[in-house]
Amino acid sequence: MQKKRVVTSRDVAERAGVSQSAVSRCFSPKASISEKTRCKVLKAAKELGYRPNSIARSLITRSSRTIALVLSSLDNMFYPLVVAKASLRFQSEGYHLLLFVVPEDGDSSSVMDSILQSQVDGILMMSASLTSSLARECADSGIPVVLINRQVDFAGISQVYSDNYHGGFWVGSYLTMGGHERVAYLAGLESSSTSRHRYEGLVDGLASVGKRCHAIAYGDYDFECARAATQRLFAKPPYPDAIFAASDHMAIAVMETLRYELGYRVPEDVSVIGFDDTPIAAWPSYRLTTVRQPVDQMIEQATELLLKQIRQGDFHTESRVLPVTPILRHSARQPIRETVLD
Repeated sequence: MQKKRVVTSRDVAERAGVSQSAVSRCFSPKASISEKTRCKVLKAAKELGYRPNSIARSLITRSSRTIALVLSSLDNMFYPLVVAKASLRFQSEGYHLLLFVVPEDGDSSSVMDSILQSQVDGILMMSASLTSSLARECADSGIPVVLINRQVDFAGISQVYSDNYHGGFWVGSYLTMGGHERVAYLAGLESSSTSRHRYEGLVDGLASVGKRCHAIAYGDYDFECARAATQRLFAKPPYPDAIFAASDHMAIAVMETLRYELGYRVPEDVSVIGFDDTPIAAWPSYRLTTVRQPVDQMIEQATELLLKQIRQGDFHTESRVLPVTPILRHSARQPIRETVLD
C-alpha cells in the first residue's frame, strides 16, 4: 500500500493563493493576519487535510510551546482545579502543559533531568519544593520558573502565592471569638511553606486574644494521613474543640472522622475550618467554613510572569502575594462578635 503524500504548507498556500508565510501566520497563535486571508487559508487546509507540524515548527523557532507543570499529587482537590484553569489559560496563548509528577515529599530533583530533556519553554511548579541548586540549574539552562502556591527564600525564582499568614490569623481570631478554648492545627507537609505560614498566622491570631495553639498534628495534605492524625488528636483528653486544617482536602477527612468514627457533631462538639475553598467545600454534606484562595488570579499572574520571561528572555523575578477571603458556612460555630481579616 502506497504511503499517502504529506500535505505541506506550500500546498495550502498554492490552493489559497497566498504566501507560505501567510499560512504560517494563520496557524501561529497571536500572529497578525487579516480575517479574509485566514478564512482562505483555513478553507484550503480543510480541503487538503492539512495539519501543521508542531515538531517541525519547534525546530525552526527553537520553541516547543510547551510548559512543564510540576506537582506532587492530584489527590488534593485544590490541584486538579488549578491544573484545569492553568491548562486553559496557557492554551489560549498557544502553549500546552506537559505534566510531571514528583514524589510525595515534593522533591523535584528526581524529574528535573526529564524536564530539561523535554525542551520545555518554561516551568510552572505547584506543590513541589525547589532547592537553590535546582533553581540555578534551570536558570543556567535558560528556562524560566514560576512557583505557584509556594514560597522560597532564595533569589532567581518568580512566585505567586496567597497571603497564608493572614488567612491563618483570621482563623485563630474567628475561632476564639466563637468561644473555643482548645484549637488544634492539622498541618500539611512539614517542609511546606504554605502550611508553615498558615500555622504562624494561626498562632498569632490566637495570641491576639490571649490564647495558645492546643495541639499540632501532621496530615501531609493526604486524606488517610489526616484521618489518622485526627484520631491521634482525640486519643486522650483534653480533646480539641476546634481544628484548623491546612487544606480543605484534610478538613473533609477531619469531618468524616469526627462524625463517623469518633461520634462527634460538627460544629456543635468540634468546629472545623479548612483552607482553599474547593468546590466540595460548598456541598450540603460539609458546608465547610474555609479560607478561599484566589485561584483565577493566581493562574493569571503566574501565566503573565512566565510568558513575560519566555518571550522577553527577561529573568527579572517577582514575588506576588494575593489576598485571601474568609468563607463562612456551617462547620464552625459562629463567633460571639464578628472579626475581620486585616
